[in-house]
Amino acid sequence: MKNVTLRQLRVFAAAARHKNFSRAAAELHLSHEMLHCANAIAQCLKEAEEALAQLKGVTGGRLNVAVISAGDYFFPRVLAAFGESHPGIDFNLTVHNRESLLRHLADNLTDLAVMVRPPTDMDIVAVPFAPHPYVIVASPSHPLASVRQIPRSALNEERFVQREQGSDTWNSMREVFGKQFPRLNIAMQIHSTETIKQAVVAGFGVAFLSAHTISLDLQAGNLVVLDVQGFPALLNWYLVHNRTKRLPPVAAAFKDFLLRDGAGLIEQLVEFRFATAPAEPHAQAVPPAGAGPARTARRRGARPQS
Repeated sequence: MKNVTLRQLRVFAAAARHKNFSRAAAELHLSHEMLHCANAIAQCLKEAEEALAQLKGVTGGRLNVAVISAGDYFFPRVLAAFGESHPGIDFNLTVHNRESLLRHLADNLTDLAVMVRPPTDMDIVAVPFAPHPYVIVASPSHPLASVRQIPRSALNEERFVQREQGSDTWNSMREVFGKQFPRLNIAMQIHSTETIKQAVVAGFGVAFLSAHTISLDLQAGNLVVLDVQGFPALLNWYLVHNRTKRLPPVAAAFKDFLLRDGAGLIEQLVEFRFATAPAEPHAQAVPPAGAGPARTARRRGARPQS
């Protein structure tokens, strides 16, 4: 063992990762118990190299970030803003649903994860860095589009088109509506936010969505934000990483950047507003549930039956 070199340890670790244990052990005269030691030494060397780079300032390196799908509407521009002041950095951005992102985090395949609802059963650091509003969206032709101060109970009569069960959006919706959630009519579950928006535009129903995913649709007039009491519902964007992970210098610098400038930057990048005018004294009122002709008029023409 006294003649084993660092290069041999690296070769042995690589061979073991490829499941070629017997040849690795025979060629290097090492026992399989050395695999963990080899990996640990290689990791220490990597961290030492990163620490030396940090002393010289963050002018390069690779930033690995994983985000939930709602983040892909603005997060590339956040990375671009960070890159302007840190030239030479390479970016690896991956977009996931919640289940995939948590696997990515658990397998240590990313430095940082950006999500809405950090897991409670993992040894992680989770820091809120920006508000994350959720709204109810509908087609501009929807009967509630021009109604002011819609009671939340009126949504019990609407068909919802939603992200799949278990997604961050689904769980956020369940938290926001609380005891009302089981009374909502979730008529369709779709894995794509873009497809949900198209379904809403087509008149399939309304949707509970992140306000950070709809700004272009509001500007184009494809969607409107319903003026529902208690909305927008404000949650938070969280920056998450494994507690035991020693962040590379570039990841540590990006974490500082998000905690310092993230909220203001996202507010600038993602704008949303109600597509209809502010409430007026003569604004239309919501018809009571089961109100005969008025109820029939609201239901006329738009949404298919389940």
